Amino acid sequence: MGIMQQSSKAQDRTLGIWYQHIKQGQIKLPRFQRFEAWDRGRITSFMNTIINNLPVGVTLALEVGSEEKFISRYIVTSEPATIGTVNQHLLDGQQRLTAFWRSMHNNYESETFFVYLPEFDQRETKYSDEIEVYCQGRWHSKDGRRMPLWADDPVNSLYRGFIPIHLLCPGDLTNQVDKWVNESTSNLEPNDNDPNALTKYKLYTATKEKLKDEIKNLRERVTHFNLPYLSLPIETHKDVALQVFINMNTNSKPLSLYDIIVAEVESVAGKSLHDLEKQLVGQCPRAIRFGDVRDLILSTSALLQDKTPNHKGMVEMDKQILLENWDILESGLEKMAWLLDSQGIFDAARLPTNAVLAVIAALYDLIPEHGDFVAKAEQLLRAYLWSAFFTNRYENSAASRAYADYKGLKALLSKKEFSNADWNIVPIFNRDEYPLSNTDSLAEAGWPKKVGIEARGVLAVASYFGAYDFADNRQATFESIQHREYHHLFPDALLKEIEKNSFYAMNCALITWKTNRVIGRKDPIEYLKERVELSDMQSVQTRLRTHLIPYDLLAKAHYSNMSDKDLKSQLNKDFAEFRRKRAKLFEIALNKLCFGEQPTLDAIWNEYQGN
Repeated sequence: MGIMQQSSKAQDRTLGIWYQHIKQGQIKLPRFQRFEAWDRGRITSFMNTIINNLPVGVTLALEVGSEEKFISRYIVTSEPATIGTVNQHLLDGQQRLTAFWRSMHNNYESETFFVYLPEFDQRETKYSDEIEVYCQGRWHSKDGRRMPLWADDPVNSLYRGFIPIHLLCPGDLTNQVDKWVNESTSNLEPNDNDPNALTKYKLYTATKEKLKDEIKNLRERVTHFNLPYLSLPIETHKDVALQVFINMNTNSKPLSLYDIIVAEVESVAGKSLHDLEKQLVGQCPRAIRFGDVRDLILSTSALLQDKTPNHKGMVEMDKQILLENWDILESGLEKMAWLLDSQGIFDAARLPTNAVLAVIAALYDLIPEHGDFVAKAEQLLRAYLWSAFFTNRYENSAASRAYADYKGLKALLSKKEFSNADWNIVPIFNRDEYPLSNTDSLAEAGWPKKVGIEARGVLAVASYFGAYDFADNRQATFESIQHREYHHLFPDALLKEIEKNSFYAMNCALITWKTNRVIGRKDPIEYLKERVELSDMQSVQTRLRTHLIPYDLLAKAHYSNMSDKDLKSQLNKDFAEFRRKRAKLFEIALNKLCFGEQPTLDAIWNEYQGN
């Protein structure tokens, strides 16, 4: 039986040594590491740990030989003037050493760090009774000055008991410390003609010496503070180093799946997924409107490898193939965004379900740029999109169902020759199992601002037909819709009088306001007039049509001078009728959209009026 190798022991290393190694470029980060993430609270806490000489956990380093195993980068702001020989990659401890390095240079844009010394605080109420690290937020005034001004003024800083933390930086800072001490105490130096000059001079020199001693003690504490580390030997295989890195990062902010895949891509291909992500954001500006770009990357990449777009599938997919598919991914995501945009779905806030995004993006790999097949294929994608909004297919188990639909859709698109009758191989098109929304369900659908597939689908249908703004007559677009709000057609205040819920999709229109929001109980049409300052009611009727709103039902709804009993009876009746008749319009529309058709607004209204 062989002798079992002893596990690694932590080695001691002072911050003074860490500092020199970072300064000389000997320590770098594998590029797959997450970027700087600590906020000012965590930085302050860590620096307090140091000046109070409290223990901290070990860091992890991979020894580097003649060649670096991973593409690397320097700790933020630490790139040396002269490139040195890299002998360690920091696998764990990046946030701590970044906080230490940047604090020792006080080079954060929005923060300046100080050490508070209570005995030098001249204010009536002291900040604290203990020596501790203090963070001062910084900002720029209109004239370009960095505020607050006292934070860069030695006299005003010391008056508050603060010394800048960069005076504790390891190395020979004698001249810099002396200069700051002299400047911060300059107001204490007496004039030669002062009758109390001798007394004041003694106080002045005593303060300077005391301040120097305090700074010296703190500097010693920082320089000799022990930050231990575990070391992986040079011969460690990169896969082993990567696994150790993943295992070590299971603290209060564990690695996300994306972080792990970033590391794996770097390991197998030597390429940075972070760089590619940045490129994708620039190349696909529409796609990133619909959700987290990292989720889009992973879920679409999984489908392109015939994996389920969930955690399991993303872990299992081949990271080399992920990279090989990158151009397909970018193209598919942007085409997916164009398709959604053409259907009146503009952003994540109004997207009924994100389960469709990766499916459509991945399927575009099978659709040519030009030719008759494009129209046929995009009809299929439109039918899939709207069916996802108006069936309960994606209410549960969305990822696995999206994968099943993707396989069916892929099979059709791969055949090139298929008819509408062939669509039944795609589960979502099974109308027996997944019937489309009807008048009854649409009339009861909830408020579209909330997360609800059917309710947001209703809003999408209105946007598809233009959803022209009641006031400025602008068509719904990504840009214009950002300035709109969710408007009650039958006012909430009116319906509250009869204790009736007003938050239904059929009672909603996405429009801008022109007047004061504080308008009390009004009849619907009067409420609308006041809200958007309408005078030409012929124009508003045309605009209401684009939202599939029956104008006549709003116009006849008048409730002034009614008794409570009559109001409740009439309003309940009118509100129910309005919701059902508007729902009928949406049912007509979605029955066409869910078959991939591109109906006109007139066709919908003509069919509605013919019933």
